[in-house]
Amino acid sequence: MKVVHVPPPWALRKQRFTSTENFTPKRTRKSDAKISVFDHGLLYGDGIFEGIRFYNGRVFRLGEHLDRLWDSARSICLEIPMTKEAMTEALLEAIRQNHLRDGYVRLIVTRGIGNLGLNPTQCKWPSVIIIVAAITLYHENLYKKGLTIVTCATRRCNPGALNPAVKSLNYLNNVMARLEANLADADEALMLNDVGNVAECTADNIFVVKRSQIVTPPVTAGALRGITRSVAFEIATELGFKTLKADITRHDVYAADECFLTGTAAEIVPVVKADGRLIGNGKPGPITMRIIARFREMTRETGTPIFA
Repeated sequence: MKVVHVPPPWALRKQRFTSTENFTPKRTRKSDAKISVFDHGLLYGDGIFEGIRFYNGRVFRLGEHLDRLWDSARSICLEIPMTKEAMTEALLEAIRQNHLRDGYVRLIVTRGIGNLGLNPTQCKWPSVIIIVAAITLYHENLYKKGLTIVTCATRRCNPGALNPAVKSLNYLNNVMARLEANLADADEALMLNDVGNVAECTADNIFVVKRSQIVTPPVTAGALRGITRSVAFEIATELGFKTLKADITRHDVYAADECFLTGTAAEIVPVVKADGRLIGNGKPGPITMRIIARFREMTRETGTPIFA
């Protein structure tokens, strides 16, 4: 695995970052990658990120991921020091340098280097980091047999405090929930919002299937506006199933005929047990498996070419 660290733009402060010609990314191996201890992404989680997949030499839904990255940046008043076109070329070149046709990209933009105070105005220029690696979030066997999930005591952050629409580097809320899942020997943690409705899991959106209708919590419930979540809706509609974004409770999960999770790293994976209760017959459901099959077709056939 190699890491591409776009150097802090103070050396380029007279540039306008209109193309990849405006900077020369520094390419380093994982063991040699470095970041300043005064970078506010490290000190305070002050930054944003995107996780992006590429399959068969194509980056899946790259445009949507970059749009969401820019939306996150605007929300936290962070100026990304390059255009989307320049970011696209830097990302594609990072993948090429790793000689991979299938893998994962972690795209990070931090507030940059500052002092030990919280004031973001002390950070003059953002840092951009592109990490390329192979990834397997769950063993292939779990895509066939399904996951177990448990409801955690840690509640999803209130949108008024830290809006889940922003893919922030501050993931402690999710990390604490994940620790609870580990202690319960479960594969994932189900996170509720302040009013007790289902929000999402620690790194995935959740869907339930009941009488052939597919339902997922709305973003107002604390769910991320997931890219794979949107793809799952597209596939469900294409296959002729009814879809709905609505509040759901733990009861709805327990009583579901089927359940599945979606996420860039997780892809689409079935859930067969929640809080010790079997979902449906305790096996991945037929609708879930059809959606997974179609998703895998799409990821192999569509996307932004890497080696064109």
